[in-house]
Amino acid sequence: MTAIEHAIGYQFKQPRLLTQAFTHRSFGTPHNERLEFLGDSVLNCAIARFLYTRFPDLPEGVLSRLRANLVRQQSLFEIADRLKLGEFLRLGDGEVKSGGRNRPSILADALESIFGAILLDSDFDQAQQVIHRLYADSIAAIDPKTPAKDSKTLLQEVLQSRHLPLPDYVLVNTTGHAHEQTFSIDCIIPALSIHTNGVASSRRTAEQAAALTAYQAIICAEPAARSGKKRQG
Repeated sequence: MTAIEHAIGYQFKQPRLLTQAFTHRSFGTPHNERLEFLGDSVLNCAIARFLYTRFPDLPEGVLSRLRANLVRQQSLFEIADRLKLGEFLRLGDGEVKSGGRNRPSILADALESIFGAILLDSDFDQAQQVIHRLYADSIAAIDPKTPAKDSKTLLQEVLQSRHLPLPDYVLVNTTGHAHEQTFSIDCIIPALSIHTNGVASSRRTAEQAAALTAYQAIICAEPAARSGKKRQG
């Protein structure tokens, strides 16, 4: 548990709460379902507050879409997977045999349970600080000009509109310890001679960063291309 506390940057005064956060109902009681309920509300409020402060000019509808993307199961799973939470789960034999340690829903629930446990162990501000640290890369990767879609989706759409092949994402290297890894990802588009790189604490976020740079390179190249054609004409 000390490894997890180090990874999330919070030390529990009541370790039993952290133990409960990792206890699936298949293992026994007290399990983490009530903590998950609490943590879900903490997460939504913390992310909403962060987005509200970070993007003061965005309307409510856009903020809601951004929050929904950040708190969805897949986003939680990716953070939980990065933290290796599956290694610490307390599961019944059946869940262990069926691959419960790697199941996105179980890992996402465990992460929300940790947020709820921190709230009970301390207060909302402490839980919010942990959430902000874990989501820092994801929030930094948000482009307020294109808030409804992530960078990989935007890049895919712009390439498809030009009938070009989709990009290749290549893992360049991984550095750091198990709970503090940094991923370097290349985004390669041979047809346009584009080769960009993204670095982040999760593979997905690194891919998003590389995709955003590639997307911006394509968009920025369009005015120059149009200007060149006008001069030739």
